[in-house]
Amino acid sequence: MKKLILFSMLFFTYLFANNSSKDVLLLHSYHKGYVWSDDISKTIENSLNKYDNIELTTVYMDTKRIDDPQYINDLALLYKKQFENRDYDLIIVSDNSALDFTIKYHDYLFKNLPILFCGINNFNKDLLIEHNMTKYMTGVVEQVDLEKNFELISKLHPNLENLIFIGDRSKTSLAIKKDLKPVIEKYKKYFNIEYIDNLDITNLKNKVSKLDPSNTVILFGLLFKDTTGKYFTYKQSFQQIKNVSNVPIYGLWDFYLNYGIVGGLLTSAIAQGEAVSKMALDVLLKNKEVSDIPILEKSPNLYMFDYKELDRFDLDPTKFINDLIIINEPSSVYKEHTKFFIIAITIIIILSIIVVTLRANIQRRVKLEQALSNRLEFDKVLLDTIPNPIYYKNTEGKFLGCNIAFVSLVNSTRNEVIGKTAFDFFPKEIASKNTKIDKELLKTFSTSTSEFTFYTPLNEMKHIILNKAVYKNIDGTIGGIVCIMDDITERVQQKQFLIQQSKLAEMGDMVAAIAHQWNEPLVELSALVQDIQTSYLLNELKDIDVNDFVKDSMVQIQYMSKTLSDFRNFLKPSTKKKLFSISKSLNEINEIIGKQVFYSNIKMNFNYKNKDEELLIYGYENEFKQVLLNLLNNAKNKIVEKNLNTHKKGTININIQRCINYNTIEICDDAGAIEDNILSSIFEPYFTTKENGTGLGLYMAKVIIEDKMRGTISARNNENQAIFTIKLPHKKV
Repeated sequence: MKKLILFSMLFFTYLFANNSSKDVLLLHSYHKGYVWSDDISKTIENSLNKYDNIELTTVYMDTKRIDDPQYINDLALLYKKQFENRDYDLIIVSDNSALDFTIKYHDYLFKNLPILFCGINNFNKDLLIEHNMTKYMTGVVEQVDLEKNFELISKLHPNLENLIFIGDRSKTSLAIKKDLKPVIEKYKKYFNIEYIDNLDITNLKNKVSKLDPSNTVILFGLLFKDTTGKYFTYKQSFQQIKNVSNVPIYGLWDFYLNYGIVGGLLTSAIAQGEAVSKMALDVLLKNKEVSDIPILEKSPNLYMFDYKELDRFDLDPTKFINDLIIINEPSSVYKEHTKFFIIAITIIIILSIIVVTLRANIQRRVKLEQALSNRLEFDKVLLDTIPNPIYYKNTEGKFLGCNIAFVSLVNSTRNEVIGKTAFDFFPKEIASKNTKIDKELLKTFSTSTSEFTFYTPLNEMKHIILNKAVYKNIDGTIGGIVCIMDDITERVQQKQFLIQQSKLAEMGDMVAAIAHQWNEPLVELSALVQDIQTSYLLNELKDIDVNDFVKDSMVQIQYMSKTLSDFRNFLKPSTKKKLFSISKSLNEINEIIGKQVFYSNIKMNFNYKNKDEELLIYGYENEFKQVLLNLLNNAKNKIVEKNLNTHKKGTININIQRCINYNTIEICDDAGAIEDNILSSIFEPYFTTKENGTGLGLYMAKVIIEDKMRGTISARNNENQAIFTIKLPHKKV
């Protein structure tokens, strides 16, 4: 018994530790909008945001623009105030300035906290040893591979005579210049290498514009400031060089890709972010110590190229590299048959010119007009043949045309529709909502799918899905919006019928529950009647006794009446989504089946993890209660079946918890795990393990939760327990 208690304590401690919230601080050296930092941020966010219990905070030091000691000291004071009430579990730093900052102010700001770094140039382990940080720090090194890029360039350009390396005098560029010396020494016997970091942007552009494309290439490093102190974004500086260059330009970082570099072995921000994210998850979820995670000293660089630049300079890196990434590459069919496509297009153009030249102007006009008329007539017939209501309107929201199905839907004629707006045929609320959607579509030039319910002029309720898209005129201007409607009324009604059918399938258990509910008040009423009869026969009956009898009897009758009222409410379908209380729904279900569960020798526990908070759900209240009733009845029946001969006490636990976007309800029973071979099939329609089961209960539960209420329902086993988990939004979605 002691071992069991100890095991349970350890298990729940582990479970709590793994579900507790984790706070992570991402500290960038540079600024938002700097593509290297943005790519690292996006990659880390995408990796960590998959976990609800991890919260990421991002802060930018902006050291590309300002980096003096006083500014750094002021940042430390600011962060001290900013972070004083934050209890971080992990710090991630990006690039050298943030690393130096966290080492310097580790005890002041982040004492004893684990730190992961990425994007670090010229990394030296002695830096961590010198500051006693090996216990707290590990991460991913960023290192440009100059020699591999020189090797690549020399293979792609066998006639190369001049290689121009462009950089600036930033910390990163100076470090690259230092690493460049042995590479220059190795390759100077093959071609001339010129390192430029001493020109202003005007002179640099002048020099680049005069380079000979037959024997010269550029290797572009970093250029954020020229010699005059003028600051550039990464795109501004590169674009100015690219605009005047006639020679191939290679790079060292992936953020210049797609802006005009040929490519190279590029240092990738995305690869840096992925590597450090994996380390972060090891620390946060697997409780690994930072000191147990080795530093990734080999930078995860990738061979990456732009097909447009390769094609422009007739280069083929696949001859020398197997594992590479090429962007902007056309489809393989086009590549294989490029010559055929060019010849075919040329022939078509020549033939078209001949045909146009030979035709008389009047004949051409007549035929074109006839073709246009035929096309319009065909389009009209085609639209009218389609059973879906279709309309198209201009940018002002006025109908330009529609098909017969739409005319029938709004009980009007085509002429009456043209020139009108949605407000003339639909309720104001629906028309306003669709007008808002249309305005957004015209801004974004995208597509939209929405759903609404309305009553037709013939008072028929219709459930409609709208599929909208913006169309252009022949001159490229926006013409308006085309909409195809999908009438899903029959499908909705069919689902509602199935829901009611599955609800009626629960009536046997409901009637049994009512019998249990009525048992005690009937016994009480029987005793009261016998007592009043005895008093009457003995001439002891007084007015006060009659009043007490009536009062006590009414209490029991009202209780029985409430039971019937709850039963009637359960059978009514919800017609409208609304916010409602989880606890209220559970209490009403408990009122219906609580005693039946109790008399089945089962203890039912309601565990609210947010005890002082009223948790709400947005959806259909009665259908939600139907799902709860189905799951609880299933659990009860399984426990009764299992304990039929042993008379053991069973347990059903209902755990209710608030999450970030959802409220979660777990229903756990100790009737044994669901068999693995049927676990994936239990939500399928008409699948049942009961001899007289319909197979609709869990299927309709999935339809209600996922289709109608935009949530999720799933089942899993935990040792000898079956656990059903429902997640539902707590606000309108």
